[in-house]
Amino acid sequence: MFDNGDDMAEPPVRRSGIADLVDWPASEVPTALREVPEPVPVMVPERDPVVVARREFAVLLGEFRRTAVLVPLDGSGDLWSAEQGGVRWICAFSDEVALARFARARGDAGREWVYRAVLGARLLDVMVPLLPGPAGVALDAGGEDGVLFPPVVGIVPDSVAVDLGGVG
Repeated sequence: MFDNGDDMAEPPVRRSGIADLVDWPASEVPTALREVPEPVPVMVPERDPVVVARREFAVLLGEFRRTAVLVPLDGSGDLWSAEQGGVRWICAFSDEVALARFARARGDAGREWVYRAVLGARLLDVMVPLLPGPAGVALDAGGEDGVLFPPVVGIVPDSVAVDLGGVG
């Protein structure tokens, strides 16, 4: 019997197989262990161009949703839109300069452009679902920094996202 742990036996020292390898002379180490394979390149998510592009687009989408943009009105007073590739695009502009650049590119710089300021989120969440068929938003169309917000999951409501079978 032990009295207050004074007579406790020392536990046996365990030695791993790796510790045995440390003591081996280099000539006795198996060839497979001496040859270090070339490292396999691993794509770090922060450097993967697809991951980077998705993050940048998510930031841009968030900014767009929180920002009021200018949307020209057509002759009927409705939001101006255009169809391209089977998708109806609501045309929105970040400022009057971008709208003027678009008007010049269309050859309509001489006419008066009536527009409304609309929150980007309202365009995507409310106006896009009201349009017949697939619809999205084209921001600063005709400019170098133009962006499309297509009718897909994560951008428009699921009920009108074409990748879920929605058609507006």
